[in-house]
Amino acid sequence: AVLVESLLVFGVVLSVHAVVWDRFSWCALALALQAFYAQFKWDRLLQQGGAVFQFRGAANSGLLPASMVIPLLGVVMKERCRAAGIVYFERFGVVVASTGMLLALFLSVLAVGITKPVPTNTCILTGVAGSVIIYTMKHSLTVSEVIEVLEVLLIFVYLSMILLYLLPRCFTPGEALLVLGGVSFVLNQLIKRSLNVVEGRGDPIDFFLLVAVVGVVLLGLFFTVLFTFMDSGTWISSMFFHMMTAVLGLGVIMPWLYRLIQRNPLFWLLQFLFQTQTRLYLLVYWTFLAASACGVVFYQNAKRSSESKKHQASTITRKYFHFIVVATYVPGLIYDRQLLYVAAVLCLAVFVFLEYVRYFRIKPFGQTLRHLLSLFLDERDSGPLILTHIYLLLGMSLPVWLFPRSCAPKGTLPGAGALVPYSGVLAVGVGDTIASVFGSTMGEIKWPGTKKTFEGTMTAIFAQIIAVALILIFDSSVNLNSSYAWILASVSLVSLLEAYTTQIDNLLLPLYLQIMLMA
Repeated sequence: AVLVESLLVFGVVLSVHAVVWDRFSWCALALALQAFYAQFKWDRLLQQGGAVFQFRGAANSGLLPASMVIPLLGVVMKERCRAAGIVYFERFGVVVASTGMLLALFLSVLAVGITKPVPTNTCILTGVAGSVIIYTMKHSLTVSEVIEVLEVLLIFVYLSMILLYLLPRCFTPGEALLVLGGVSFVLNQLIKRSLNVVEGRGDPIDFFLLVAVVGVVLLGLFFTVLFTFMDSGTWISSMFFHMMTAVLGLGVIMPWLYRLIQRNPLFWLLQFLFQTQTRLYLLVYWTFLAASACGVVFYQNAKRSSESKKHQASTITRKYFHFIVVATYVPGLIYDRQLLYVAAVLCLAVFVFLEYVRYFRIKPFGQTLRHLLSLFLDERDSGPLILTHIYLLLGMSLPVWLFPRSCAPKGTLPGAGALVPYSGVLAVGVGDTIASVFGSTMGEIKWPGTKKTFEGTMTAIFAQIIAVALILIFDSSVNLNSSYAWILASVSLVSLLEAYTTQIDNLLLPLYLQIMLMA
């Protein structure tokens, strides 16, 4: 299964390399080769219990698929922005690619360094790949860009040491690379932009995303340290939690956002949300869907009798939420992507805040949330945090957040790139959902080495092709320019990756589909 997963990742890397064919795509190829070898060292460390931190069990390290996401995103973003003639974002793509390669190399070197005896062949390969990447960076990056890449690496190292210690068994090494690498990059961007504020420059919704992500992470770190010295389950601690959340929100996060957007954040947000009648209709519709999702949670818990406390929700029941999320995102993508962008940021902040309430058992809702959500746990929620619903939101939102709007003058990219914002809907909302439902109910032929079925994968590919056809009918901004063969190949590769990967597919699949469509 690991070998097939690696072959599929190499397929994506070679596809991007064939389209781009420059020094960075060669570096991505070298990185993939060394990550393939280093991945087996990580897998051995996890099996022997020799890793420095406690990682999520029942999964391989996932180093290769995770290592390639950020570099390939940077490479394809660079190419798209170069074709559009936007130099600033072309250089930004170069920084993203270089940062991703350096973070992946660091994780590989870490695995090689703590493996006993020292693996000679992997050391040599890592050294060669590292030399190629550093040589390319030396001749491609300016001094300020090199400093920026090193800043992200430094933040990543410290953030990893803190969060992997505080949150055992929540991530595999690959998932830690993706999540903590992304948070480190966002934090560095926020610091950089805060120090170089130019009035009128930058989109307020981008600043809103940066401040929201950094704000919820800092909030979590603050309360984690605080509640190591006091019991978080008492009423006094709960009152202190809510009071300090209000103080940090109104006293730190709001002024920070005010400095960036040069206006009152609350007034800006209200004006933005109710700017047009279409937005008002979408907000009412989304409120109805949110109430429906809560209704599903309460109904499923009501069905759980006192005699069957160990009862867990079935796969099909959990996929109800995927259908609700698809129904949420598709109208937003068609009618108002900026509103969807901001609404997804708000939802992320709410989800993370509620997880803090559940994790710290904050009164009056902490214990209730623990009881309600325990029904929907699966084997991937082996750590103290429940992250699968947050990963689902991220998987649907990242293609919207990472879409290079400045490099798409008409609001959409040409060819298959027009489907980039729909990557989460196609890969997770349609593909993963259909594969799980049909595979668990009608699947008989299993892929070698996995529990996934051939019928589920084929049905998922077919369903995504139908979804693309429906998008063409209902979204007039999408024009594929006869790039149907590339779309079919992209969907097929990502669907096969869903069958073989043991990583969080809600997070990984949309990013790989976005890379393929942007390429």
